[in-house]
Amino acid sequence: QLQLVESGGGLVQAGGSLTLSCAASGSIFGILSIKTMGWYRQAPGKQRELVASITNGGNTNYSDSVKGRFTIARGNAKNTVSLQMNSLKPEDTAVYYCNVLSLPAGESWGQGTLVTVSS
Repeated sequence: QLQLVESGGGLVQAGGSLTLSCAASGSIFGILSIKTMGWYRQAPGKQRELVASITNGGNTNYSDSVKGRFTIARGNAKNTVSLQMNSLKPEDTAVYYCNVLSLPAGESWGQGTLVTVSS
């Protein structure tokens, strides 16, 4: 597994913006073999759900609830991924987890970062 460190969570008012960042570290081969990077979230009492993902080729996938508001992007170093969140709503409140799939290293998860959107 790779080690993932997330940052950028916090408290924001509805309509505001936040950017989450995630950096992967570990084996060089594992990092160079990353297939997809993504963000999941889990709200209290709910199941963890996919928010957005991006493949090594740059293909993106978003949940319907965040399309048009969130943007996922890979960093130039390819071991980082960010999630730009705009027009935040109270229902976006959740713990956000970075997820990385690397063929040799398997699936890795970050420790989670809390995003709270106040109404």
